[in-house]
Amino acid sequence: MFTDQRLTQAYKKAKLIKFDDNSRFIFFSDSHRGDDSVSDEFARNQNLFLHALDYYYNNGYSYVELGDGDELWEYPKFRYIRIAHSDVFTNLKKFHDDKRLIILYGNHNIYIRNKKYVCKNYYHFYDEYKQEVVDLLLDLVPKEALVLKHNKTGQEILALHGHQGDLLNDQLWIVSMLLLRFFWKYMHVVGFHNPSSPARNLHKRHKIEKNYNKWIKRHGIVLICGHTHRPKFPKPGELPYFNSGCCTNTRGITGIEILDGNILLVDWRVRADKNGALLIERNVMRGPEPISLFHKKNFSYKTHRYVSKPVPEDNC
Repeated sequence: MFTDQRLTQAYKKAKLIKFDDNSRFIFFSDSHRGDDSVSDEFARNQNLFLHALDYYYNNGYSYVELGDGDELWEYPKFRYIRIAHSDVFTNLKKFHDDKRLIILYGNHNIYIRNKKYVCKNYYHFYDEYKQEVVDLLLDLVPKEALVLKHNKTGQEILALHGHQGDLLNDQLWIVSMLLLRFFWKYMHVVGFHNPSSPARNLHKRHKIEKNYNKWIKRHGIVLICGHTHRPKFPKPGELPYFNSGCCTNTRGITGIEILDGNILLVDWRVRADKNGALLIERNVMRGPEPISLFHKKNFSYKTHRYVSKPVPEDNC
C-alpha cells in the first residue's frame, strides 16, 4: 500500500511533457558512475555508453536518466566522478544545451533533489586546462518523476527511478547509504553482495515488481522505471510495466526507447566480427510495439488481456 502512495505522490508532482508520434526518447538508468576505481562498475561500460549517447544525440532523441546516474552513496564528492567520466558529462552537456536532457533522481543520487547541492556541483566546474570556471549543466533541475502525455490520445506514461516504497532504499535510505559507503563498498569488490539491493536480491526484486504491477492495475498508467537492474518489456497480456535495466552489466547496457510512436527494449554490447575486430552494436531485444497498444482503454482489468486492435484515436 505504501508503494502505491509513494508512486501516486511522485506522479502528482511529476514534470509534464507532451509527446506525439514523432517524438524520440531514450531511457537509461542505474549507471552508478563512480571515481574510476576498482569499485566503479560503470567504468567498464563507459565507451559503450559514450557511443550510445552519440547515436541518440545525432538521431534527435531526448535523453532521460531514470535515477542513480551518479553513485553519490559511495562517492559523495561529485568532482571525482566528473573528473573520472568527463567525456560522459561533455556529451550530457550537449543534450542539456539543446534542452533534450531530463535527469531524475534515484536513491543512490538522492542528493540532487537539493537545489543547493546541484548548483554547487553541476552548474559549473573549474577547468584546470583553461584555468577558469566553465559551465556544465547550468540551471539543471532534477525531478523525481516525469509524465509523458500524448498530444492526441491523452495517454500517460510515468517514468521514475522505482525506489519509491522500497523501505531500505526510500524511507531508510540514510542507513543503507552508510552501510554501503563504509562496508558493502569494499565487500562487493571481493565477491559479497549487498542484500538490501534489489539488483542482487531476487525475492526483494520480485516483491518490488509485484507492487509496481498493483499500482499500474489500479491507475491504468504505463510505468517505466529502473532500480531493479532487470530489463523488462511486457509480454502479451501483461500489465504495461517497463524497466530499462542498467548500465553496469558485464554484457553491456540496456535501455527503453520511444521511437516514432513505438516503444522497444534495446541493448548495446561489444562483439567481434569475423576478422576479430571489436564492434559496438545496438540490438532490439523486445518490440517495437505501438505505444497506443498500452493505452488503458485497450486493457481489460477483468481478463488481464489487451484487445487485438488498438482503439481508434477518435475514441480515446
